[in-house]
Amino acid sequence: QVQLVESGGGLVQPGGSLRLSCAASGFRFSYYTMSWYRQAPGKEREFVASISSSGGSTNYADSVKGRFTISRDNAKNTVYLQMNSLKPEDTAVYYCKANSLGLWGQGTQVTVSS
Repeated sequence: QVQLVESGGGLVQPGGSLRLSCAASGFRFSYYTMSWYRQAPGKEREFVASISSSGGSTNYADSVKGRFTISRDNAKNTVYLQMNSLKPEDTAVYYCKANSLGLWGQGTQVTVSS
């Protein structure tokens, strides 16, 4: 079955950290650029970060640059998002995407609150 399954979300205090994971199945994961997006309540879904198929190239939204790190393990068919120095405005549902396939996961909720 072709799918992406995110995990690792939760409630964290401002300044804290979380690591999201996105496990892929049913397609050749190592062939595809992968991305993370997020959608806050009442807002449009927005780009967070992307990583090339080999992992050699990454891109970040300005709002997360220097705080978030995207990585991947092609042997495990998994892409990660390490989120540090979290802020309340990072609260959103986080989705991973296999870009060329247009395939989305179901999302994982991240809430940053004291």
